[in-house]
Amino acid sequence: MRPEILFPLFTSVSTLKGVGPRVAPLVEKLAGPIVRDVLFTAPSGLIRRTTTTVDQAVENQVQTFIVTIDGHQPPHRLGQPWKVRAWDGTGFLTLVWFKGHGPHLERQHPKGARRAVSGKVERPEVFASELQIAHPDYIVAEDKAGDIPLVETVYPATHGLPSRTFRKLALEALARAPDLAEWQDAAWIEREKLPSWRDALAALHAPASEADLSPLSRPRRRLAYDELLAHQLALAQRKAARRSHPGPRIPAGPLSEAAEKALPFKLTDAQIRALSEIRGDLASGERMSRLLQGDVGSGKTVVAMLAMADAASSGFQSALMAPTEILARQHFETIAAPLEALGLSVILLTGRDKGAGRAAKLAGLAEGAHHIAVGTHALFQDDVGFRALALTIIDEQHRFGVNERRRLQEKGPANADWGVHLLAMSATPIPRTLELTVFGDLDVSRIDEKPPGRTPVATRAVPTPRVPEIIERLRVAISSGAQAFWICPLVSESDKVDLRAAEDRAADLARHLPGVGLVHGQMPPAEKDAVMQRFVDGEVSVLVATTVVEVGVNVPNASIMVIEHADRFGLAQLHQLRGRVGRGTRESACVLLYDPPLSEVAQQRLDILRRSDDGFEIAEKDLELRGGGDPLGLKQSGFPAYRLADPVAHRDLIAVAADDARLILARDLALTSPRGQALRTLQELFDWKPTSVLNEAG
Repeated sequence: MRPEILFPLFTSVSTLKGVGPRVAPLVEKLAGPIVRDVLFTAPSGLIRRTTTTVDQAVENQVQTFIVTIDGHQPPHRLGQPWKVRAWDGTGFLTLVWFKGHGPHLERQHPKGARRAVSGKVERPEVFASELQIAHPDYIVAEDKAGDIPLVETVYPATHGLPSRTFRKLALEALARAPDLAEWQDAAWIEREKLPSWRDALAALHAPASEADLSPLSRPRRRLAYDELLAHQLALAQRKAARRSHPGPRIPAGPLSEAAEKALPFKLTDAQIRALSEIRGDLASGERMSRLLQGDVGSGKTVVAMLAMADAASSGFQSALMAPTEILARQHFETIAAPLEALGLSVILLTGRDKGAGRAAKLAGLAEGAHHIAVGTHALFQDDVGFRALALTIIDEQHRFGVNERRRLQEKGPANADWGVHLLAMSATPIPRTLELTVFGDLDVSRIDEKPPGRTPVATRAVPTPRVPEIIERLRVAISSGAQAFWICPLVSESDKVDLRAAEDRAADLARHLPGVGLVHGQMPPAEKDAVMQRFVDGEVSVLVATTVVEVGVNVPNASIMVIEHADRFGLAQLHQLRGRVGRGTRESACVLLYDPPLSEVAQQRLDILRRSDDGFEIAEKDLELRGGGDPLGLKQSGFPAYRLADPVAHRDLIAVAADDARLILARDLALTSPRGQALRTLQELFDWKPTSVLNEAG
């Protein structure tokens, strides 16, 4: 239960002065629905104002002038601005207002009035003789010039809610922030010379210089560490809770040994290491919660198959769930033959299964006749039951909701005194420095090398004007039996515009090439799968796809990947797309189309792709180049939405917070000590509690 001392921060933003029915939705859009959200919205910049004269004014800077109103110029027709001409003895300055500003300006600032006016100085046209200020920040009587701040904090703004208004709300929210008992270790605070929580907040909202805005400033590091500790503590609590639940003991068995010997290749050292870690969990008697991270084509499915064979050796069933039917079918085709050769029954269960065929599969699962079920969301439907489910494997686990993953795990035996083991798989490379923020409550195994024999993919960056040349090369390649992907990126916030761009590209390619297919996010799943299957079967030569489409099908014959506007993608996403080719014997190529000129950072990013095919290295390099934001597409991977912590700038604090959380729980698992109770308040403050991390790892 939330402590009463936090109640003032958890009231609606509508309780802030001046936030009525019109403004409240704007505040919620910028910050969030409660006062705490406004309090935790950091300033984004500073404005420094200098007082000068028109003849000394500097374009594109915010400056203040003392002027005399020379006259008003109302708009002559709809859409034109209201203009006020002003004179300061050295030159004229035009003040401009758009949309709805009218006669009241003339009443408030009549001709001859002396005014102090401040705002960004611009020259509307290259050869214009007069400077202008559009929508001045301040225009006050000359004797009130001292009310215009020399340094002004800038906050995020949106139409109808200017920065200055939001600043007033932030300061009111700060006034409501209570003094709270210290939850940080006193020695840590002293060593790092960090302020108290309340003082750090006050400093956050009163920056005096650009250095104070930096995430590396001491107040910001203090607040960032608070948030990171709250999160890592929740992850550690969740991990401890999982380990307190027993799991069925599954030792390495003869079936998996036979399956491994029958493989036409040897496992890589990384696969052997990952399998050993998984087997250690399965045999421990504790319920496994492990993530298997591996680059595209690194061999995660084979490792999962051997773990399922171990489960079958011990008389248990396994389920492997994938987000799309195409991916489920791909997994099924990979593991069915090797396991069935050992006498195991493997079934595929998807939304396409109907009637008697579906009923027969369900009966076999319920009776234990089927050892392994591979499928989509169909696996966790209410009428699906298992006799002895002990291992669930979730592919691309971030694509499933918490309840979906849990519903599958809950299909273990109802009368068992143990919980079902969980193995999640992900091909999204997460930098090691950020791994704890995403997977802190899971044990992580990495397959960081690829099986030998993968065809290298030649990667080239090509300017968009050379598209006709690329199409001609595609025509030649297709005539020799090759297949290709052509990826169209998001071009706007409008699904219709994005779809039209993909449709236009598909139509253009169809004029030059045979067998062009199109898949996009607005297609019904069955129709999308049908086109993808035609591509797999070789009936489609060029598959045009938008980025909202999962293109993780295994098409060994596809040897060309063309990615339009590659400079708009994160490196990790580009690398994953590239991994869809080079799976067969053909020489493969990835063409990164870009609109010249490339920025220096974009050039460096594309150079990294050309040099490396290691997804983890690429992710780390992307992090170095891009810094904050979401350069790696991490939000799609369950990456936490921090308010004050910057996972890049504060990555040194992440490991410290994780270690601190482990030590705290080792000494005070129930958080009943004075510091433990203060930490409970911290977790409530940031909404990082054990239940709130479920949506990251299930």
